[in-house]
Amino acid sequence: MMKFDRVAIACAVSLCITYGFDLSEPATRDWWQKAAFYQIYPRSFKDSDGDGIGDLNGVTSKLPYLKSIGVAAFWLSPVYKSPMVDFGYDISDFRAIQDEYGTMADFERLVEQARMLGLKVIMDFVPNHSSNKHEWFIKSENREPGYEDYYVWHDGKPNVPGERNLPPNNWIQAFRGSAWQWSEKREQYYLHQFTVEQPDLNYRNPAVVQEMKDVLTFWLDKGVDGFRIDAVPTLYEDTELRNEPPSGLTDDAEDTNYLRHIYTQDLPETVEMVYQWRELVDAYQTANGGETRVIMTEAYSSLEVIRTYYQSASGRLGSHMPFNFRIITELSGQSKPSDYAQVVQDWMSILPAGQVPNWVMGNHDRPRVGTRMGTDRIDALNMILLSLPGASVTYQGEEIGMTDGVISWEDTVDPAACNAGKDLYAEKSRDPCRTPFQWDGSSMAGFTSGGKTWLPVGPLYREVNVQVQQQAEKSHLKVYRSMMELRKTKTLQLGSVKAIALGDTVLAVVRELKTYNTYITLSNLGNTLQIVSAVALADALPSKLYFETVSVGSHNIRGGAVATKDIVLLPYESFVLKARVTPVEHLYSSICDLWLQ
Repeated sequence: MMKFDRVAIACAVSLCITYGFDLSEPATRDWWQKAAFYQIYPRSFKDSDGDGIGDLNGVTSKLPYLKSIGVAAFWLSPVYKSPMVDFGYDISDFRAIQDEYGTMADFERLVEQARMLGLKVIMDFVPNHSSNKHEWFIKSENREPGYEDYYVWHDGKPNVPGERNLPPNNWIQAFRGSAWQWSEKREQYYLHQFTVEQPDLNYRNPAVVQEMKDVLTFWLDKGVDGFRIDAVPTLYEDTELRNEPPSGLTDDAEDTNYLRHIYTQDLPETVEMVYQWRELVDAYQTANGGETRVIMTEAYSSLEVIRTYYQSASGRLGSHMPFNFRIITELSGQSKPSDYAQVVQDWMSILPAGQVPNWVMGNHDRPRVGTRMGTDRIDALNMILLSLPGASVTYQGEEIGMTDGVISWEDTVDPAACNAGKDLYAEKSRDPCRTPFQWDGSSMAGFTSGGKTWLPVGPLYREVNVQVQQQAEKSHLKVYRSMMELRKTKTLQLGSVKAIALGDTVLAVVRELKTYNTYITLSNLGNTLQIVSAVALADALPSKLYFETVSVGSHNIRGGAVATKDIVLLPYESFVLKARVTPVEHLYSSICDLWLQ
């Protein structure tokens, strides 16, 4: 049988050459280059013990759900030992699990169950700072040998006689106010670019660099498949501690946006550190085998800086996935299709050869898509995200169209909001996008068996939940799953991409790959009916296109046909159209698939 297959393939290859087809198919993608990643905020995902706080066993119980929606990997927001001032981003032990989330055995079971289901586990790595309750900080504050400069300490500027020295400079922390805190015990200031309880580690100390590399190795040994690295731009600071200039963006001198952070963010040493981490995970894979371990870096930096995260000018590799936040930072409910097209073009323009793009639509720090862009555009945004090439990142709940909860000042727990005060808290709070995941319409949205939750459940949980959307004929969840199936095609994994504005309201995302089906995602972002032609969107389109995936509000059905030159989109309607290849092209593509295998 194998001999016959080889002969058949050889004959078919000859046929392809006769017809003039190009046999130089692009290479297949590594797992992460085509993966859909899913962010889990464990505190709000699923509670297994009734205390109103999500935990690791809750996540494990819902792994089949993740498998069912088609994601390849999930990354966990921090589950390390922590006083929970910043809900896990203030870490008191980088090698232990926070009690309310479970035990190390629970974590190991989670990794094991994920592996059995073919899911990758990505750990959140928080290298910039620790908790002030960490033993490293306690030792450093006490000037214990070997820990004296584990953190960034400074005497401060001289004050009037008899008064404590002033902070070293004008630097402002992310959560409002000075980035310097006085230690009575050490009689010096320490730097904290986030809360007072999150002192910055000193990466100019080689011992700290090695310590954090050892932390990465510890979790790799636990079986994780990579790391999402938090707050990368703030790793290094100016050694001269120069004042930062005003930004002109706000008159509020306590707000982090008051300054241009030219001496506390995006220093060249930061990218060098990312290269070292990449070398570590690559070396680990070489030594231990298995599939690629990835690093994904969080940086709201300029495109020029982000380009360097991928690799250096000399080709030294860095982050596999420097997170692309442009859908979050550059687009809003008022954005036009041309703005969307620009976002796609801008990112593709910085992509080094051999690298793949990634697209992030939301996270635990930003308002949800339905809140930010409008609930009528939920399907459109998911369809656009999942139509684009490379890797995608979905924040938990976006697949069912969850929107931000309503959080009163009395229920507010986010330090960014608490530090802002009652008058400004709503503007700064991240609590609304962190409300418990909505599994069903029962009490507490099926998130917990207990009678309370750490944040109030969103008010729409009875209408917007997994159970309702699984049972409905049409739902955001079913649209999402349909798009995830489409991502398995060669065209979406390997094909070219064009993002094109068709007037002021319709966006087209065109995916083409020679001899494979062409897919065109059309999204009407406006509230008026639109009629467009797709004739010029791709090469040699047939006279009819076929609906592959349709939004919840669409009157079209999958498999139905539409004239290529006369396509009607209802207000806020989105769908994916397929241009079928000819029988000879289909034969060729099937041969190429066998050839690549």
